[in-house]
Order: sequence, then structure tokens, then C-alpha cells
Amino acid sequence: MGRHTYGLHCGFASHSEVVRFHMEFAYNNSYQKSLEMAPFEALYGRRCRTPLNWSESGERVTFGLDLVTQAEEQVKLIHSHLKRAQSRQKSYSDKRRRPLVIQKGDHVYLRVSPMKGVHRFGVKGKLAPRYIGPFRITEQYGSVAYRVELSSHLVAPYPTRSNRGE
Repeated sequence: MGRHTYGLHCGFASHSEVVRFHMEFAYNNSYQKSLEMAPFEALYGRRCRTPLNWSESGERVTFGLDLVTQAEEQVKLIHSHLKRAQSRQKSYSDKRRRPLVIQKGDHVYLRVSPMKGVHRFGVKGKLAPRYIGPFRITEQYGSVAYRVELSSHLVAPYPTRSNRGE
């Protein structure tokens, strides 16, 4: 039985490999808005030659200085397209963003730093709280530094020191 099944599979790609190949081909040859070209075209400086466009291939590949200058121009073009896409995405983000204003007396949540294997507030693992609070801000001493009023069970029994330049 094993000898016969080996003959059936030898030299033939599985269905998932064929599907993956077609998906990769489609991705590499489809137009991408951020690059304003296909990834294949960005990498090789020309569109992918398939049997559909073989009649168009009358061009010859030149090596040497022309190839280097074409590659440099292609890199500059890709950088400009990516810069434009980045600025477009930034403008989309900035439309909905508003400045965060925190004042004395406001209530805030504190982020609990994730540490593997440590029980945080009686719970270990993914059910442990990520944030605790709310706590009232008592003082602002810097542009983004605040002092908060902690509850009695969170206050350390010994003095703590911060190396962040309080």
C-alpha cells in the first residue's frame, strides 16, 4: 500500500501548496495603494510577465550602469509613494485625535505592568487586571508626570524611590 501511495504523491504538489502558490502570486502582482504599484513591480522594476502579456515583451534587459540607475530611481519612487501613504494615514488619524488634558482632581486608571508568573491582585495569568483604579490626581509636577492618591492597600510599607528624576 505504501509503495502505491508514494507513486501517487511523488512529484505532485498538495492542494494547499498549489493554493498557497496562487495566493502568493496574486498578492505579489496586485496593485497596492501605498506603493502605487505591485510588489513584484517594486522589486524588479517591471510588471510580471505572464502569458497574458507576452506579446508586449519586446524589451531587452540591460546590465550595468543603466540597471543600477533604474534601481535607484525605483527606490526613490517607492520611498515617495510610502511617504505619501504615511502622511495620508497620519491625516486620517489626526482628524479624530484630540489632545489629552488631565488636571488636578481628575480620576485616572493606572496600568499594571505585566510580569509572567506573578500574581497581580490575587489573580495570575490572562485574567489579571491590566488597569487598576480609579485614583484621584493630587498634583502635577511636569508635563506628563502626576502624583495620585493611592488607596491604603496599595501604599508600600517602606519608602520607595524612583530613578526617573522626580
